[in-house]
Amino acid sequence: MPGSASIVELKRDYRAKKRAIESRLREFRKVLPRGDEAVFEELCFCILTAGSSARMGMKTIAALRDLLQTGSEEELQERAGKNRVRFWRVRPSYIYQTREYLRQHCGLRLRELLVSFEDPQERRDFFAGNRAIKGLGYKETSHFLRNIGFGGYAILDKHIVNSLRELGVIGKQLKPTTRKGYLSIENKMRRFAEEIEIDMDHLDLLLWSRKTGEILK
Repeated sequence: MPGSASIVELKRDYRAKKRAIESRLREFRKVLPRGDEAVFEELCFCILTAGSSARMGMKTIAALRDLLQTGSEEELQERAGKNRVRFWRVRPSYIYQTREYLRQHCGLRLRELLVSFEDPQERRDFFAGNRAIKGLGYKETSHFLRNIGFGGYAILDKHIVNSLRELGVIGKQLKPTTRKGYLSIENKMRRFAEEIEIDMDHLDLLLWSRKTGEILK
């Protein structure tokens, strides 16, 4: 358990940000009811943010939005290139290949697919471990699921992992680069959240905001 001083400071920061965190989580829960296109757009956003940033992902989605459902691979790449998107060839290709797989697999009826999983781990494994779905590992799949309102998943990016190390929740050797490592860190974070009585979804956004100064998606 981390030192009492760091926990007191963390809880003080949480009290100051709790309303903003709750507001952001309410926004996430509104995505799924908006329909399959909104869910797929969020999936594309998470593909685009890997190795980049949330703000860059938002900018890129705005540039590609009208092509996400029907654009060819070349059209998506050309639009991304014109907008100086990072990884402008690869990421649009991932979006196109993932879309066509999901069109064949479930007719892009993503809400129906997502709620068909009774086990939260199976839901995440379907996206993170599926070679036909491009550009998503456990971090970005967790990001996607959180952003459409599914709770209980940790988004273990560098900010969260570094925060957990600084708080003494995990050691330097444990990394989220494999499924086993990811789940191990997530379980430690979940236990820590229970110990300090802060919901893990709230804790994720809290730690991220302490590193970035923002409570974004």
